[in-house]
Amino acid sequence: MTDECCHSIHARKSPTNIYNPFYYGFVLFTASSTSLKNLTCLIHIIQAAFICTPHQEFLKQGEPTSARCDELESLMKRGCDAARIENPHGTEKLRPEDITQIQPQKLSLNLRSGNIKLRFKRAEDYPIDLYYLMDLSYSMKDDLENVKNLGTSLMKEMSKITSDFRIGFGSFVEKTVMPYISTTPAKLLNPCTVDQNCTSPFSYKNVLKLTSNGHQFNSLVGKQQISGNLDSPEGGFDAIMQVAVCGEHIGWRNVTRLLVFSTDAGFHFAGDGKLGGIVLPNDGRCHLENNMYTMSHYYDYPSIAHLVQKLSENNIQTIFAVTEEFQPVYKELKNLIPKSAVGTLSANSSNVINLIVDAYNSLSSEVILENSKLPEGVTITYQSHCKNGVVNEGESGRKCSNISIGDEVSFNINITAQGCPKQDKPESIKIKPLGFTEEVEILLNFICECDCHKQGIKNSDMCHNGNGTFECGACRCNKGRVGRQCECRKDEVSTEDLDKNCRKDNGTDICSNNGECVCGTCECKKRDNPEERYSGKFCECDNFNCDRSNNKLCGGHGRCECRVCICDANYTGSACDCSLDTSTCLASNKQICNGRGNCECGTCRCTDPKFQGPTCEICPTCPGVCTEHKECVQCRAFGTGEKKDTCERDCSYFNLIKVKDRDKLPQPVQAFPLMHCKERDANDCWFYYTYAVNNTEKEVHVVETLECPAGPDIIPIVAGVVTGIVLIGLALLLIWKLLMIIHDRREFAKFEKEKMNAKWDTVWPGFSGCVSGSCGQSG
Repeated sequence: MTDECCHSIHARKSPTNIYNPFYYGFVLFTASSTSLKNLTCLIHIIQAAFICTPHQEFLKQGEPTSARCDELESLMKRGCDAARIENPHGTEKLRPEDITQIQPQKLSLNLRSGNIKLRFKRAEDYPIDLYYLMDLSYSMKDDLENVKNLGTSLMKEMSKITSDFRIGFGSFVEKTVMPYISTTPAKLLNPCTVDQNCTSPFSYKNVLKLTSNGHQFNSLVGKQQISGNLDSPEGGFDAIMQVAVCGEHIGWRNVTRLLVFSTDAGFHFAGDGKLGGIVLPNDGRCHLENNMYTMSHYYDYPSIAHLVQKLSENNIQTIFAVTEEFQPVYKELKNLIPKSAVGTLSANSSNVINLIVDAYNSLSSEVILENSKLPEGVTITYQSHCKNGVVNEGESGRKCSNISIGDEVSFNINITAQGCPKQDKPESIKIKPLGFTEEVEILLNFICECDCHKQGIKNSDMCHNGNGTFECGACRCNKGRVGRQCECRKDEVSTEDLDKNCRKDNGTDICSNNGECVCGTCECKKRDNPEERYSGKFCECDNFNCDRSNNKLCGGHGRCECRVCICDANYTGSACDCSLDTSTCLASNKQICNGRGNCECGTCRCTDPKFQGPTCEICPTCPGVCTEHKECVQCRAFGTGEKKDTCERDCSYFNLIKVKDRDKLPQPVQAFPLMHCKERDANDCWFYYTYAVNNTEKEVHVVETLECPAGPDIIPIVAGVVTGIVLIGLALLLIWKLLMIIHDRREFAKFEKEKMNAKWDTVWPGFSGCVSGSCGQSG
């Protein structure tokens, strides 16, 4: 596989002075993850911009000679002929003998522009060194039994990942001083209870150097005994530091280095040693004698930042195998230690093999780039191109995740040089992926002069009778001479007579406090921003203190000359913020401001108070406004109406604000017209809203509840009908009953009468005989 390592650097420019012009370059590197070793790119950051060569009338009065060095467009705009502009181009040389697995390994560049990428490809069957660091305090007793057979089992499992695997073992407990352990003689021999056989407390012990013999691991670990201490946090940080810095004792190779840290407790860190009278900070050095850490009583625990530094320097990736109880603590620690992982350890460490494999897969699938300390004035940025076209920038641009074996990702690295170094010598930086021993070394050569310096005329008559070298259109004065044309001696530059020539209107300020008086002539100061400069005989002018509009100098429509804006065509005003173009004021009827206003600075000023908007076409109080916006208000506020299916497309032209009741609707004010509307929907419900245009923003306030006519109350109606029916029935019954009573009485009266008549019929026959004259004569 061949990849380009160093191609070229895109440089931009920004002059500081004619001899040290400002320049910067972009650097993008290319390499492979399998062999980034000794990759060196020689990078010449050219510190030279486009320069306007000999043209004595180019500079304005008061401008420093460094103003000749500038952007190409700026030089031409200021009147420098294109034929006089020097524009150096870079070259590159590739030496065939430098070609190895990564091409090229070294490259000498005179850089002007170009792109180089660093490529990372995860290698297959990459060797692994794994060191198992275990807490042997008493609470880990059951865990030790499971770890005793870890060697051969882990060897078998890791053989699926790599054919070159080595394993080592170390243990830790705590510092051997009070109050971390009991220092009574009996407890120093056996810190556990009488019925438990424990080994003497210790800080850190390197039990087994890295080996490929799994049976040896099982044998030595099987002989280990539990120890004990007094407090809950353990001294694991002391052990991690020694594992990181004691490479020869541990047996680390230049391969993937994994440190498995197994515990069921928290940790002590820097400052906790004061409890035991230990105040010296950890020195970050190896202190193993006979595989035992001998300085735990002398040096404090390391800080987290110190551990991060040493783990990174030694390319060690850490796996924290901790119990569920301490997961939150170690997850926070993981966020502070790059290339680390946290796994949940079961109560007896029975899942440790799966934990290690999962954590390794997680760590190896992520690449994170880091660089060494940058030289002064040099900055670096990253852009990553990860799987599935994901592009990240900033701090996220340093890494890519979810990388499988065979996957390739790339990084664009941007190196910026802000100026030439104080010491004229090359600088170097190194870039490497965390957890890997391969690195890219970049040599930076700062070329701070243009080729026109080689064509300088020594002792030129243009430099005051030969008192300097005329090069690149300016004088480089001989020793002891100063001035633009080297016309003065150094010992006379500060005389009072010469300073008088640098005071404007006989004032007290020399060169308006914006420059220095050199040989009776003002040399204006240079600004940090190369685009900003002082000028004028007394440095009284500048091109950056003009009026601004929209936070832009001269509104972005002009240039600043001696603190006054010179506006572009079609612009006027002190900040060039007034456009003379009336096209932005044309209404839909092609009239300026709809014939109801005046166009001022490209904006309509409406003369009719009823009309507003950018072209005076909006009339919120005109008849028909409520009907015009009814459907859109209805669909956006209530999800109903004819436009409910096209509401998002057709009705997003106003801001909708819901209020609880009609009293909360805004009332008319003089600031902007407002229309109160009352409309009815298809269900005969009324809704109320206001429509207004506030500074071109259309606002609709709507009452969030509909006002619908009350429907019939069924229960009273039914109850009334039933009651009516019952009452009518009762009334009919009463009437019937009354009629029957009347009928019966009539019949009874008739009966009584007939009965009386019947009685009279029984009396009249005898009475009749007597009347006939024969009642007194009996036979």
